[in-house]
Amino acid sequence: MKNRILVALALASSTLTGTALVANHHAMANPTVGGAAMFPAKTIAENASAAPNLTTLVAAVKAAGLVETLASPGPFTVFAPTNDAFAKLPAGTVETLVKPENKATLTSILTYHVVAGKLTSKDIVKAIKAGGGTATLNTVAGGTLSAKLVGKDVIVTDAKGGMSKVTTVDVMQSNGVVHVIDSVLLP
Repeated sequence: MKNRILVALALASSTLTGTALVANHHAMANPTVGGAAMFPAKTIAENASAAPNLTTLVAAVKAAGLVETLASPGPFTVFAPTNDAFAKLPAGTVETLVKPENKATLTSILTYHVVAGKLTSKDIVKAIKAGGGTATLNTVAGGTLSAKLVGKDVIVTDAKGGMSKVTTVDVMQSNGVVHVIDSVLLP
C-alpha cells in the first residue's frame, strides 16, 4: 500500500512538473500580449480575443466580418495595432469605421495590416537587409508597406507615410504570426 502511494505521488509529481515545463516552454516561446498568454496552437483570432490591449482591433475585426478569415489556416502575418494605437486616430474615427455602412473601408484598413505568409522578425530583417535598408511587404488589401530598421526597432511605414514601431515580435499562432505595433497603418 505504501509503495502504491509513493508511486502515485511520484507520478503526480512528474506529471505536474512536466506540465509546468510545457507551460514554461510555451510562455518562453511566445511573448505575452497585454499581459495575456498567447498560445501557438490557437489561431490569430483566438489569441487576439484574449489580449486586453487588442480589444479595439478585435471589435473592428468583428465589425468587418473578418473573424473567420483570421481563424482560417492562413498562414498570415498580422501587424496588430493596440488599443493605444487606435486611440491616436482622430476622435470618432473608430466609432465611424465600425458602423455597418463603413464596412468596406474598415475591411480595407484591417486587411492592409495583413501580409500573406508567415514572416517572422528574422525574415523581415533579412528582407530589409536584402533590400538595401528597406523591405516592401505586399498586403492582402493589395497595398504595400515598407519596413526598415531604426536601431534595433522595425519601423513599418504605410502608404500615407505614417510610421508604426513593432513593439512585440514573433507572437506565433497556429495560422501565422502576429507583430504588435503602436500605430494604425492606413492605405
